Amino acid sequence: MSATLFTQNIIACIWDFDKTLIPGYMQAPLFRRFGIDEGNFWAETNALLENYRRRGYHLSGEISYLNHILTYVLAGKFGRLNNRILRDCGRDIAFYPGLPDFFGTMRTYVREKPEYEKHEIQLEHYIVSTGLAEMIRGSAIAGQVEGIWGCEFIENPLQPGFLAQGEMELSADAVIAQIGMVIDNTTKTRALFEINKGTNKNAAIDVNANVPPEDRRIPFQNMIYIADGPSDIPSFSVVKGRGGRTYGVYNPDHGGEFEQNDRLLQSGRIHGYGPADYTPAGSTARWLRLHIHAMCDRIVSDREQAVARKTSKPPRHLNATPEELAAERAAKTPRQSSFLE
Repeated sequence: MSATLFTQNIIACIWDFDKTLIPGYMQAPLFRRFGIDEGNFWAETNALLENYRRRGYHLSGEISYLNHILTYVLAGKFGRLNNRILRDCGRDIAFYPGLPDFFGTMRTYVREKPEYEKHEIQLEHYIVSTGLAEMIRGSAIAGQVEGIWGCEFIENPLQPGFLAQGEMELSADAVIAQIGMVIDNTTKTRALFEINKGTNKNAAIDVNANVPPEDRRIPFQNMIYIADGPSDIPSFSVVKGRGGRTYGVYNPDHGGEFEQNDRLLQSGRIHGYGPADYTPAGSTARWLRLHIHAMCDRIVSDREQAVARKTSKPPRHLNATPEELAAERAAKTPRQSSFLE
């Protein structure tokens, strides 16, 4: 008898980071620490693509900012920057109102009805960001999430001949020197499929493997993807196109972001949008609670229907008992009409 891999009673809220959970870019504390002009750094980064194109190079947009950080390290602008410092800078990331406590509040939504608890419905949070994973791990919200996808750097790169040298001693004074992981707005969708199939929980499940829908850990219809704008259209499309929910957020102080989200709604990219205010009484919290409850109700219904389909009725006597005959006669007796009918 075959058995499914997962019970599919988990709801996943998947979050972008910059301008979704925080008003700006997470690298701001890093720039402040080393006295780097943030605006100038991003202006240089945005100009890299065209400048390198003129020199005959083709460059990925997300790699360009990571490479520019490494260039600053080589130039001594970031001192001896390492992952420990990045994580330490993450402690200074300031979040939108209501965070990080709102992530814990959302988990209570799946316990607000007895039937949700009966079916042991759970809610998990994930962050999928083009920013720096180490800074997110050092931030106040890290303890509230089950998984983080982001860009990563390598310290102490392995040197030629390392296979013949045995175990190498790691330097305590490590410096980032190579790019280890790149997450861009397209590869974010790979993270969604890892969450969907359960690759992040079971390394034996390859994200490219053909996994039947009933064997996936978190179906897309159990996902809510929350982000701030057009750069997340690939992820919005994957989640929405497979039955999940998509929600856009905007900074209430920036009118252009409101209009941007409205265009996403009108074009069918998102199901709704609201201010990046995560206090429990706000419209964003209410929207999320409403749709989490709708997912819980569907999970309960699906699981109870599955039980009904897969269990047989108990055996009955071939000859009806007197009690059964009496009940059958009562059911057939015409009922006197009410004056209300």
